[in-house]
Amino acid sequence: MLESESKIFKDERILNPEYLPELLPHREHQIERIANNIYPASKGRSAQNIFIFGGPGVGKTASVKFVFRKFQEFSDRVKTIYINTWDYSTSYAILTKLVLDLGFFVQRRGLSKDEVMERLIEALKKTKKSLIVCLDEVDQLIKKDEKSLYNLLRLDQYVDNPIGLVMISNYRDIFINVEPRIKSSLDVEEIEFKSYSLQEMKDILLERCKKAFRLDVLQEGVILLCTNHAVNKGGDVRIGLECLRKAARICEEENSDKIKVGHVKQILKQVGPVKLEIMRKKLEGVEKNIVELLSQEKEITSTELHKKYVEKFGKITQFGLRKHIKHLEGIGILKSKVSRKETRGRKYFISLIKCKKFTT
Repeated sequence: MLESESKIFKDERILNPEYLPELLPHREHQIERIANNIYPASKGRSAQNIFIFGGPGVGKTASVKFVFRKFQEFSDRVKTIYINTWDYSTSYAILTKLVLDLGFFVQRRGLSKDEVMERLIEALKKTKKSLIVCLDEVDQLIKKDEKSLYNLLRLDQYVDNPIGLVMISNYRDIFINVEPRIKSSLDVEEIEFKSYSLQEMKDILLERCKKAFRLDVLQEGVILLCTNHAVNKGGDVRIGLECLRKAARICEEENSDKIKVGHVKQILKQVGPVKLEIMRKKLEGVEKNIVELLSQEKEITSTELHKKYVEKFGKITQFGLRKHIKHLEGIGILKSKVSRKETRGRKYFISLIKCKKFTT
């Protein structure tokens, strides 16, 4: 059935997690703080670097993109660039993207990092615009190429253009172990995004429903049930949106005129924390291999995991493997527990954190 013929949907795209609405309920205060810190750049003055943290699906990325959109609409003196560091995790990749997004050509291969940096400096001098860069999932950048963050923090030493960074993470303490020279250059204002309350989550889903569905297609109780599920699963708005979308699809399959509470109940077990599945799909290298091995085991000791890793993927030290395990635990992909002390010491048991499939 074509969307235009749907009795249920008015615009299904509104339920997409990537959709950026015209209003972001209950994030007005955070949006104002982000905008106020960036605003000086529109006047040719230095912007305040920002560090935004909070759990998955609480509006961090959406709020930054919302502010960026407004600056692009109303100020021709500021260039805003959003970068997810899962996708651009090296200094070379980030610098190349910045040059291209500024509207200048640079070949993606064959140049040294210093040459790409020179192109970026040249591009900034020609545009004469202030540059605000959002580094989403910045903990990935710190893990893979910490020096690239240092290069960006010191970029304004080479140009007169005001440069500002907006960094986003699920975790508050990501800068604890960075190099001292990075810490000394950070100078960030922290903005915390706390989890939505039940009423706030309900307001957000209701606002989306008004634009996503036709009038009078929601049975009373549907939004509240989706809201409860999202709050109980960690407060991720995307879970609520996925509940609504899946329930609506079942409604259409049954050729029903209303999305009913029963439709939602049918899909609740299918919709869990979506952030984990998104992150798993982006893993690569050693961490992707670790997850592959753990997906075949309910629980495994660190020693046994090391043995299986070497057998399947080749040599790696136990210390090297532990570093990757620690990172995966930090971002919520896996968990570990310590057994009671035995005669031969402690045993560390590792397992994946379960997550549901997320479809778009």
